[in-house]
Amino acid sequence: MINYGIIGAGMMGQEHIRNIQLLGGARVDAILEPDAEMRGRAGALAPDAVQVDSIPEMLKRNTLDCLLIASPNYHHVRQMEEVAAIRPLPMIVEKPLFTTSGEAERVAKLAREYPAPIWVAMEYRYMPPIAMMLERAEAETGGIRMLTIREHRFPFLDKVGSWNRFNATSGGTLVEKCCHFFDLMRLATGAEPVRIMASGGQAVNHLNERYDDKAPDIWDNAYTIVDFDNGARAMLELCMFAEGSKYQEHLSAVGPRGKIEALVPGPTRFWPERLGPAPVPKVVLSPRDPSGEEVLDVPVDPALLDAGDHNGSTFYQHRRFLDVVQSGGRVEVTLEDGARAVAMGLAAQRSAETGEAVRL
Repeated sequence: MINYGIIGAGMMGQEHIRNIQLLGGARVDAILEPDAEMRGRAGALAPDAVQVDSIPEMLKRNTLDCLLIASPNYHHVRQMEEVAAIRPLPMIVEKPLFTTSGEAERVAKLAREYPAPIWVAMEYRYMPPIAMMLERAEAETGGIRMLTIREHRFPFLDKVGSWNRFNATSGGTLVEKCCHFFDLMRLATGAEPVRIMASGGQAVNHLNERYDDKAPDIWDNAYTIVDFDNGARAMLELCMFAEGSKYQEHLSAVGPRGKIEALVPGPTRFWPERLGPAPVPKVVLSPRDPSGEEVLDVPVDPALLDAGDHNGSTFYQHRRFLDVVQSGGRVEVTLEDGARAVAMGLAAQRSAETGEAVRL
C-alpha cells in the first residue's frame, strides 16, 4: 500500500484524493490544508488520513511513501524546496511549477539535485481522446506541421482566497491555464519553441468583482501563435466565457498525410441535464488520400468522470506515477517539461502585453 501525503487539499487536491482512492494499492495518509472549509471537505473524503499543520509535521510520518503538492500556484517552489531540505520523497506537483521567471533557476536547481522522482501534473496529456490523438498523430499526419488547440470553457472557478483572480498569485492566464496546452504543443511536435506571439486580455469575466478593494486582472481570452525549431507551427485559441460549447477542447493536427482531431467535453457536472447525456469524447481521422472522415468514439469510465473535472486523466496520471513510486518507472512529465511549459506561458503573457513577438 502506497501512502500519499497531500499538501493543499482545495478543489484540485480533492480531485486527486478521489482518484487516488480509485487506484487500488494507494491511500491518503496525511493532509495539510490551512483553510478550514477545504480541510473539512478533504477530511470527509479521506477520514482515515491524519490532518497536519505543517510540512515538517507531515514529513515526520514514517508511513509516507510519496507527496502530492496541489496548493495555490505561488506556493509550489517554496514547498518543493522545503521538502527537499527535510525529507525528499517522490512527489507529484500540480501545474504550473512556478509563476515568475525569477523562480526558474530555483526549479532548475531542484531538477539537478533532488534525489527522488518529481512528476509534474499535466493532466491534459492523459485525457483519453488526447492520449489517442498523440499516439496516432505521426501515422495519421505523416508528421505534424500545423497544430491548433481551441479551448472554449467556463470562467475561472472560485478558489480559496481568490488567488486565481490575480496575475501575481496565479502567474497569469497563459501560465496558470495554458501551460497545459504549451506542454501538449512540445509533446505533439517533438520540437522546441523559437518564437511566440500572443494577444490577450480581460473582456467579460470578473469585471465587477473586488477583493480587498482590488479589481481582478486575470485574462479571459487570448490567441497565441508558436513557431517551433523543426518548422512546425501551433496556435492556441482560449475563450473563458464560452461554457455553452458542446466540446470544451478541440485539437487539430495536420501534416502531409492527413489530419487528426480530438474533441473533449467539459466536466460532466457542468453539463445541463435538460440536454440529455453528456457528449462522448471523439477522435476524428481525415486522411488526404483516400479522402474521407472517420469518427471514433472514445468513452471514459463514468466512475472516473465522477471523480474529477479532467475527463479521467487524473486517474491515469496517478496510475503512471504509482508505477514510478513502486517500481522505479520513468517519470513522463519532468521538471524540465513543467519549466518549459511555464516559460512559454510567460513569453506569451509578455508578447500580449508588449505587442511584440518573443524569441526563445
